[in-house]
Amino acid sequence: MPCAIIFDCEFLVSEGACQRFWCGPYDPDPVVVQIGAVKLDLSGNFDILDEHVALIRPVDRHGVAYEIPELFTNLTGINSALIAEKGMTFDAAIAALGAFSGGARLWSWGKDELNLMAINCYVADMTPPIPASRFDNACKLLLRAGMPYDDIRKTRSGELAGYFCLPDANPPRHDALEDARSVASVLRYLLREGRLSPGDFDLITP
Repeated sequence: MPCAIIFDCEFLVSEGACQRFWCGPYDPDPVVVQIGAVKLDLSGNFDILDEHVALIRPVDRHGVAYEIPELFTNLTGINSALIAEKGMTFDAAIAALGAFSGGARLWSWGKDELNLMAINCYVADMTPPIPASRFDNACKLLLRAGMPYDDIRKTRSGELAGYFCLPDANPPRHDALEDARSVASVLRYLLREGRLSPGDFDLITP
């Protein structure tokens, strides 16, 4: 069955790191801590077929576990206790995402794969197991469906369902699975409205 994988990542951040572009002496590497993914049917009724979420135990480039910054916990609700209980290694998490995707293209709101594959794999000293050609930017799809470019630039993934006035919009916090659901629900809506077609998910360029 043809499908698309809509995914989102939450990566480690501390107070002021974004504004410093992670250049501060104590800023953690922006490694991924949570992956959320949704499998969207591209045939039939465009149903949501399955969901996947993984927590990752974040470690630095020397293999030392990171302390979870308070800002990250406030943003995501993810704390050290939750990671200790449910966290897995990065290689196990990316293998699980690869198995969930089943070879389908993976779409994110922006380019989350740069943190997921480029940064995480570099820090973990491993070859990226999913090639860059398998990833694409869902903003291209919304542009093709007629969403104004200026609105795309200022709308975050978790706000997208609310932009289209869909139910269960605007999750209360940053959460990779909730953000992936938001994007997937909008893509499903646009497919059912005929503003997108399954062939649009074969796009390579805008």
